[in-house]
Amino acid sequence: MNKTIIVGAGAAGCMAAVTAARHGCSVTLIDRNEKIGRKLLITGKGRCNVTNNCTKDQFMAEITTNGRFLYSAYTAFNSQDTMAFFENEGVPLKTERGRRVFPQSDKAMDIVDCFFHLIRKLHIRLICGDATQLIIEDGETKGVRCGEKEYYADSVILCCGGCSYPQTGSTGAGYALARQAGHTIIEPIASLVPIITEEKWCSQVQGLSLRNVTLTLKNEKGKAVYSELGEMLFTHYGVTGPLVLSASAHIDTKKTNKYTMQIDLKPALSLEQLDKRILRDLTAAQNKDLVNSLDGLLPKKLIPLVIELAKLEPHKKCSEITRKERRDLAQQLKSMTLTFKDFRPIAEAIVTKGGVSVKEIDPKTMESKLCKNLYFAGEIIDVDAYTGGYNLQIAFSTGFLAGGGQST
Repeated sequence: MNKTIIVGAGAAGCMAAVTAARHGCSVTLIDRNEKIGRKLLITGKGRCNVTNNCTKDQFMAEITTNGRFLYSAYTAFNSQDTMAFFENEGVPLKTERGRRVFPQSDKAMDIVDCFFHLIRKLHIRLICGDATQLIIEDGETKGVRCGEKEYYADSVILCCGGCSYPQTGSTGAGYALARQAGHTIIEPIASLVPIITEEKWCSQVQGLSLRNVTLTLKNEKGKAVYSELGEMLFTHYGVTGPLVLSASAHIDTKKTNKYTMQIDLKPALSLEQLDKRILRDLTAAQNKDLVNSLDGLLPKKLIPLVIELAKLEPHKKCSEITRKERRDLAQQLKSMTLTFKDFRPIAEAIVTKGGVSVKEIDPKTMESKLCKNLYFAGEIIDVDAYTGGYNLQIAFSTGFLAGGGQST
C-alpha cells in the first residue's frame, strides 16, 4: 500500500487526502492546527462559497493568474463534481446570485464536518504539527520532518496555502518547503483584498453596506478595467466587500497607483430618470429640508455625506432647490468617486497571488518537475481567481488531481 503525506488540512489538503485514500493509499494529513479546515470556516462570511455553478469556459474566464495551467485539473474535477461530492456525502447545496454555491444550511461548518467524517471513515491519520523540512534523497521526496520527528512516505503533497489569514495557518511556510526542493516562488502579494482610499470620509459611514450598486474601477488613463453590479461595504480605512475584492484583482501597483473607483448608487436609472425621481421626491417634501427628504432614495446614514459631496446646503428647503442643484445631486448618486491609496495588509487578503511557479509543476498530475514524488495543490501554487467560489474550486480541482484523481 502506497503511503502519502499531505501537509495542510485546508480545502486542497482535505480533498487530496480523501482522494488518495479512496485510491487505496495510506494517508497521513499534517496540519499546524488541531482542527482541520480553519480557513474554510471563515470563507463566504462563514457560509462557505464552495464553488461556482458554471461551465468550463465561465470558470476559465474568472481565473486571473495562469488559467491555462488549470485546464487538466478542472477537467478532472469540475464545479459539478464538487457539488456532487458534497451532496453525495449528505450536504445539500444551493445556487445563489452570480452562480455562487453554498450549503443550504448557510453553515461553513457543514463542509468542514463533511471532510472530518470522511477522514475518519477512510482511516486517514491526522497529525498536529509543523512540517519544517522535506526529506529528499537522490532527487526524490521521501517524507517530511516535524520538529524532531520524521515521517516517511512514497509521495508528499504540499497544500500549505499562501500568506492570507495567517491566523488560520496560512503563514507562507509552505514556500520554504518548496524552495528546499529547488522551486521558484513567485513573490506573494495580496489578491482579493480590501482597499484603503485617499478619501477620509469613508469613516463617516463605516459599517454601511450597499447592495445592488455598480462599482467601476478606472486606471490612470480613465479607462474602465472592471465594472460590476453587487455589494460593497464602507470601513474606517476605505472599502471592502465582494465588488471591492474583485476590483482589487485588477489593480497592478507595479505599474501605477493611480486608480479611481466610481460607485453608481442607482444603476437601474439613467441620469435623466434619476433626475425625474429626485424631482418627484423633492416636490412631495417641498416644505422639508433637503437632508430630511431623501429617505426613500438613500440609506439614512449616507444622506448627509451625499449632500456634502454634491456641495449642497443640507437645510435648504426642497422647494428652493434649483434644477442645477438637483442635477448635481443626481450626478453624485451616479458617480460617487473614491481614489485608490493602497491595499490592506496581505494578512487580510482572501487569497494570495504568487507562489510556486506553474512552470515547475506538471499540470496533468500536479507533480513537481524538479523533485520526484513531490506534489502541490491549492493556494501554494501561483494561480488565483476572482471571488465567487472559483478559488475554492481551484483548491478542490488541484487537490483531487494531486491526490491521484487523474487515474480515474
